[in-house]
Amino acid sequence: GTRATHPAAARSRAPRPGTRGAMEGYDQRLRPGELSTGTTIVGVQFNGGVVLGADSRTSMGTFVANRVSDKLTRLDDKIYVCRSGSAADTQALADYAQYYMSAHRKELERAPKVKTGAIQLRHMAYNNKDQLLAGMIVGGWDPYDGGQVYSIPLGGAIVRQPWSVGGSGSTYIYSFCDSHYREGMGKEECVDFVTRAVSHAIARDGSSGGVVRMVVIDEAGVERRLVSGEDLPVKL
Repeated sequence: GTRATHPAAARSRAPRPGTRGAMEGYDQRLRPGELSTGTTIVGVQFNGGVVLGADSRTSMGTFVANRVSDKLTRLDDKIYVCRSGSAADTQALADYAQYYMSAHRKELERAPKVKTGAIQLRHMAYNNKDQLLAGMIVGGWDPYDGGQVYSIPLGGAIVRQPWSVGGSGSTYIYSFCDSHYREGMGKEECVDFVTRAVSHAIARDGSSGGVVRMVVIDEAGVERRLVSGEDLPVKL
């Protein structure tokens, strides 16, 4: 015989009006009034640390809600996350992860691992994958494994990579990154790599724009860098 389904359960499984598959476009699953970070995010590992970078455009459809937003969020002293997808979702995830990492540091009485922060975000992203639109790159330095870059794409997987890109602008720069990344690059070479990659994406992707924000993380500490729109190396 057929089993009766509670109306509330049926409603919870039904797709929201106007929503489509997550892979069809970053704006397709946003709720009315929700902001999308549109975005190009890049992370690359060098010998002794990492460089993370992102554009600064936050959009709502074709409307640019913020042209100088900061998509690089601190999780711990030497662990940062690049955020793409829904601004609300990724900000909430980063806030939770920051809280957990703070408690973890106090419990251990030492610096947490970069991998711990990445796994914490992956855990939340995976367990809530039907409700969230969040693609992230976690990068940082710890005394146990040095510089590390972890990619957490839509759906909540986790992959450690020497370099990673994400967001709507990443489509335009995979070939650039494949051809220009070299194993063993130094810090300044990685800064140039990230600057040029994000700049290329800004030139091609309508949902990426503004300035290039970067964070360089190594044993010595954290250094913030910014390349203004007029100084971008690629212009069309």
